[in-house]
Amino acid sequence: MDRTGQVRFGKRDRLVADLERQIHSGRLARGDQLPGEHELAERYRVSRGTVRSALSELQRRDLIATQSGVGSFVTFDGVQLDQSLGWATALAGSGFDIATELLGIERTTAAALTERFEIPEFVAVRRLRRDREAGPVSYEVALVPATGELAELPERGLLRDSLTATLASAGLHAAGGEQWIGTQALTEDTAALLERPVGELFLHATRTSTDPSGGLVEHVVSLLDPARFRFHLTFGAR
Repeated sequence: MDRTGQVRFGKRDRLVADLERQIHSGRLARGDQLPGEHELAERYRVSRGTVRSALSELQRRDLIATQSGVGSFVTFDGVQLDQSLGWATALAGSGFDIATELLGIERTTAAALTERFEIPEFVAVRRLRRDREAGPVSYEVALVPATGELAELPERGLLRDSLTATLASAGLHAAGGEQWIGTQALTEDTAALLERPVGELFLHATRTSTDPSGGLVEHVVSLLDPARFRFHLTFGAR
């Protein structure tokens, strides 16, 4: 509220109000699909983070709904890995003799993530997972917001050697997100880390986890041995 006693609305509130008017007026009819985040961001001249926050509010008001019954999970040698626990814990709990090596923790920037989530700086956590007999099976780089207590990670290190536990301690809990899967040829650097030939194809996974308000929890890019890892997609009601 400003000095004149009038309520001032931010970009998110104006976006919520405009979409709500379109829904109530019938311009957006039941069953219509909303434009994508990128299109809404350009149309309303706001960030994609603002769009996600507005959509979360509309969902909270039961004005829109997201598709349900769709999910994916990762398996290692046929055993499902619970990403909410962290792969290190899931692998250990499944009886595999896999060691997780922390290669480094440092501050970094990522322009695309900054534009999407309006976070200026991140902390990168680089880890290698190694089968004690067969050698390295995965390499990953996790980016988390360099805010609050997480900004001190390069000096303080991970809580109990676990990024999942560290994020939970900082109050960050994933409620949703997206994952992209492809393949990527190993470069000289990644081939040396994974002890494989340059050019060998590995699975390339990008997972972005967000909290209930659409804020970033973590962005993880992984290279996974395709002989050991698989991705499984489920859909529809069970």
